[in-house]
This record gives sequence, structure tokens and C-alpha cells, in this order.
Amino acid sequence: MTINSSRIFQLFKYAVYALLAMNIYWFFIEEYAAAPLRFPGGVGLAHVRDAYAATIDTAAWVVLLLMFELETYVLEDEHFTKATGWILHGLRAACYAVIILAFRGYIDVMYFNSGASLLAGVADVCALPPGDWSWATTLGEYTAITAANCSEWSNAAEFFQFPDAAAVVDAAGLTEIVRLAWVDVINAGVWLLVVVVLEIDVRLQARNRFEGFALRASNASKFVLYATLFLAAVYWGVKGDFVDFWDAFLWLVAFVFIELNVFEWRQEDNAALQAT
Repeated sequence: MTINSSRIFQLFKYAVYALLAMNIYWFFIEEYAAAPLRFPGGVGLAHVRDAYAATIDTAAWVVLLLMFELETYVLEDEHFTKATGWILHGLRAACYAVIILAFRGYIDVMYFNSGASLLAGVADVCALPPGDWSWATTLGEYTAITAANCSEWSNAAEFFQFPDAAAVVDAAGLTEIVRLAWVDVINAGVWLLVVVVLEIDVRLQARNRFEGFALRASNASKFVLYATLFLAAVYWGVKGDFVDFWDAFLWLVAFVFIELNVFEWRQEDNAALQAT
């Protein structure tokens, strides 16, 4: 039996895409569990963005990724009719709108966690009414404080309460949570810059102008951007946030595939020009 390396590569690529789609579910489960604590009155329409920022963000990114895959690999030049172009660009524009909305959600989450204030009159976690309060174990994750586990959380003498939420954490935990929230904001912002550069690359390549200074500037900017994203993934890995680390790793791999698509597209166009 002959092993087709190209087919194996494509199967691996689409397996990565499928895993990214599965992450929509995992983020939803995580945010759904945290929503009642942040929004005890229920998640109204005005709070959907803040409550499910990661879920919305990931779903929009998966659709955007598939749009890039279609344009840079799946569709041949003869398939690019005006109608096809309008559909692809319209869907991408809608994805960008949702991604920017989710980015604002990450900022709101960061402000929510940064707004934690000192809980006066409480010097022991066990002094809190059991069952009424939760401990913030990490960013967006909370565990109910009970009489059985209250002594396990912290031996600190002061605690911080999150805005309008019956959730507390000590100073060390709050510092880690705020840092993680900032990493989310930075990561989301850098990904927006990545797709801006990639959009420019695709538009230039479609016009056979992705050469010279444009190519060098794109490569230099993406080196900085991807390095920043890699450092964010490493930070999540070190801090034990496996879901965020795994998601970040998969997205880096996925966009390596898109970059390879653009590279192959460029080589094919150059070869066609030299043949004429």
C-alpha cells in the first residue's frame, strides 16, 4: 500500500481544524459554569458578550479559519467569481465584527477581575457563610466554599471580593487571575493584528504583488506577532491552564497551515508567470 504524504498532511490539517471546532464546546462548558456567579440575575442579552467571550470568539475564529482555507487552498482560480468573492468577504467581515465584539468582552472580563476590592471584616475563609460564597480558583473558574473545604483555600488574613459577585480570592490568587486576564486581552489583540496582516497578504497575492518590500514587511511583522502568541501559550502552559494552552497551540498550528497555503499559492503563481 502506497502512503500518500500529501493526503496524510491534509488529514492532519483538517483534524486540527476539527479539534479547534471542539474547543467551542469546551469553552462554552467553562463559561456556562461561571456565568451564574458573575451574573446571579441571569445572563441577559446585554451580558452575553461578557459571559461567553471565549465561546463567541472561538466560534467566529473557526469560521474565519475555514474562509481562509477556502480562499488560499480549496478554491481554484476559476472558482473565484464575483459572487464567490462577495460571499467569502462578507462572511469574513461578519466574523471580524464578532471577533472585535469578543475582544471587547475580554477587556470587560479584565476590568471585572481588576475591580476586586478588599473584603472588610473577614480574616478567615471559614468566616464566610458556607454555600453562599465561592473561591476563585483561577480566571473564570469558581468553587463553592463549604464548611468542609473552607480551611483548604488560603491561610491569608485578608481577601478580595469580585464586583457584585459572591466570590473571593486572596492577594496572590488575585494577582495571578488579573495577569491571566491581561494575557487573554493581549492574545486576542495580537490575533486581530495577525489577520490584518494575513488579509493584506491574500489581497496582494491575488494581484501577484506579494513580493519585495511587502513580503519582507509581512514576514517581519508576523515573526513578532507569532512569537508573542507563542509566549502567551507558554504562559498558559506554565500556569497550568491546559484548555487555553491547548487552544493557543492548535491555533498556531492552524495558521501555520494557512501560511503554507499562501506560500504554495505564491509559488504556483510565480511558476505560471515564468511559464508564460
